[in-house]
Amino acid sequence: MRREPAVLLALGLLALAVSAVGAHEPGTWLLEVFPILLGVPLLIATRRRFPLTPLACRLLFLHALILMIGGHYTYAKVPFGFWLRDHLGLMRNPYDRLGHLAQGFVPAILAREILLRRGVVRRGGWLFFLVTCVCLSLSACYEFLEWASAVIGGAAADDFLGTQGDPWDTQWDMLCALIGALTAQITLARVHDREVERMGVPGD
Repeated sequence: MRREPAVLLALGLLALAVSAVGAHEPGTWLLEVFPILLGVPLLIATRRRFPLTPLACRLLFLHALILMIGGHYTYAKVPFGFWLRDHLGLMRNPYDRLGHLAQGFVPAILAREILLRRGVVRRGGWLFFLVTCVCLSLSACYEFLEWASAVIGGAAADDFLGTQGDPWDTQWDMLCALIGALTAQITLARVHDREVERMGVPGD
C-alpha cells in the first residue's frame, strides 16, 4: 500500500505523455493539463510531511485522467462523450460536465482531508459547509480563468472553453462542481474518516 502513490504517479506521468501525443490542439492540451503540472510537484514536495490517504491519491489520479482525456481530444470532441450523447439522447457532448463534476468531487475529499488533519475544523456541519465553499470557490476561479482565456485568445480559446454554444455553460459548470462536492461528502465521508484515522490523526 505504501508503494501505491509512487505507482499512481508513474502511471499518471505515462498517461500524461501519451495524452500529449497527437493532441487535437497542443495549446489547449497544455491549458487543460496545467493543474496536473502544478499539482504533481506540490504533492511530491509535501509527500513526507503530509502524505495523502489512499482514497485521496486514487481520486486525484482519476481526476488527472479526466483532464488528460479532455486535453487530448478537447472536451467537446471526446469520443466517450459522443457515446453518452447518443445513448442518452442529449443535445451536446456532456464530457465537460463530467469534468466539472470531478472538479467538485475530488477537491471535496482533498479539502476535507486538509481541514481535518490540520485541525482547522472538526467533523460535522461546519466541515461539510466549508468543504462545499472551497469547492465552489475553486470552480469560480476556474471560470475566471476561462473568461480570461476567452478575452485574450478570442475564437482561438473555443476548444478550451468547450461551451458548445451554451450561453449558460458557466452556470452549468459551477452547478456540476457543487453536485460533485455534495455527492463526494455524502457518499465517501465515512470511508474517508476511517482512512484519516489510520493516518494517525486523532478523531473527534
